[in-house]
Amino acid sequence: MAGLRSYLVGAVYQWATENGLTPFLVVNAAKPGVEVPAHHIVEGRITLNIDPHAVRAFSLNEDVLSFQARFAGTPYPIVVPISAVLAIYARENGKGLSFEGEPEDEPPPEPDTPPARKAPSLRRVK
Repeated sequence: MAGLRSYLVGAVYQWATENGLTPFLVVNAAKPGVEVPAHHIVEGRITLNIDPHAVRAFSLNEDVLSFQARFAGTPYPIVVPISAVLAIYARENGKGLSFEGEPEDEPPPEPDTPPARKAPSLRRVK
């Protein structure tokens, strides 16, 4: 099953771009699989402009977000596992979603199994 976080990131991205807003992504750069320019990481995080005019080859699926961006004129391939996304918001109004403090997309725990019930029995009543 696809995680909810990937759908929410995609929804905010679509909402921002359709309304002429600039989507920004806040990423936990310390998570495994994150590929961003190290010299732009501040306190373990990086904020990325993911506007369609600012990036190339943007791709978002249930596990990873990837694109190519320029930093000081130099192109870099960016790879962000969805679990590393801390927030997505519109630069112009700050509206969006924050995932800080939320658990990773994990399946819910199995419910406790109720005690076994006895099989029903029939008896003849006269």
